[in-house]
Amino acid sequence: MQPQTIRQISTGHRRAKALLLAVAMVASCWTGAYAVVLAPNAPQSYVVKRGDTLWGIAKVFLRDPWHWPEIWQVNPQIHNPHLIYPGDTLRLVYVAGHPELVLQRASGMAAVQRGGGVRLEPQVRSEPLAAAITTIPYETVRAFMSRPSVLSREQIEHAPYILASLNDHAAIAEGNTIYARGFHGAQKPGAGYSVIHVGAPLRDPGNGKLLGYNGIYTGSARLTRGGDPTTLMMTQSVRESEPGDKLIPSHARVPLDFVPTAPQGRVNGRIIAVNDGVTMIGQYEVVVIDRGSRAGLAPGDVLAVYKAGDIVHDNVKNGYLRGISTFFAPKVRLPDERSGTFMVFKTYRQISYGLIMEAQNIIRVGDRVENP
Repeated sequence: MQPQTIRQISTGHRRAKALLLAVAMVASCWTGAYAVVLAPNAPQSYVVKRGDTLWGIAKVFLRDPWHWPEIWQVNPQIHNPHLIYPGDTLRLVYVAGHPELVLQRASGMAAVQRGGGVRLEPQVRSEPLAAAITTIPYETVRAFMSRPSVLSREQIEHAPYILASLNDHAAIAEGNTIYARGFHGAQKPGAGYSVIHVGAPLRDPGNGKLLGYNGIYTGSARLTRGGDPTTLMMTQSVRESEPGDKLIPSHARVPLDFVPTAPQGRVNGRIIAVNDGVTMIGQYEVVVIDRGSRAGLAPGDVLAVYKAGDIVHDNVKNGYLRGISTFFAPKVRLPDERSGTFMVFKTYRQISYGLIMEAQNIIRVGDRVENP
């Protein structure tokens, strides 16, 4: 072998070692950056109560509840981590120095030590799945989904719509018979629907692209006869309904079989609408953001909410107030401040519905959302 070749191989080995060392250092830094931090007063055990939510339980144990998947270690026999029931006990244990939560079923499923790890000894549970706690308050989500104040383009394209009314009423009101089209699948007599008028368009604040439409609740209807067109009776009217208004199931089911987690990729968006048109948004308010599945969002993803910094005039000169007039003073934008936490529960291609889980300050339409 020629000396030049030997030197090349030696140099190649040194470069490979350096690369491996760099990768190891980066991996170490990455691990440290995402280390799970327990809540200051995290208990050794917690008995689940009726009315609890998975988010609330995660806050009991974790400083950042979206790290729940990293601490919730279940055996393969429990397929859905959200299936936790009132009366169950969650125990905090340490495996190889890492904190983990294990489940002790009220019916007798217990965490036991097997070999070098913790395993669960399962027993058959007789309670229905509906008794399990949900990730977020279900009634809040159900109420919004049955009377959405924002309609995605997908909803508008696929939802049934009013075609006409019996006797061709100029203004459709309570007690009127209406005919509708666009139903998919079986039509069950007695099923209830919310009548939603399609309002003004909602556009992306950044590029002006159409994201969806405002939804205006006009009343309720009950299906009385199937077919095409389908026959319904207006059972409530809060304002005039008209042909073209959409029919949304009153008891829309929203799967809540997700867990709080951080988004897989980088997300930057804004709140574009809030339910009921309130101006000051608080905890458990449903809001709509201008990012959806196309941006990689999925139910359970948690985002931080930031209030945009105010614009102020710097009229302070050398430490003296009113050094110069406001008219001539330069404008300065104050830093954005964290104001809350938001969790996605329903995604469409360009928008997502979510719940404000925490509100440390007043939240408004236009506030920014990004990775926590």
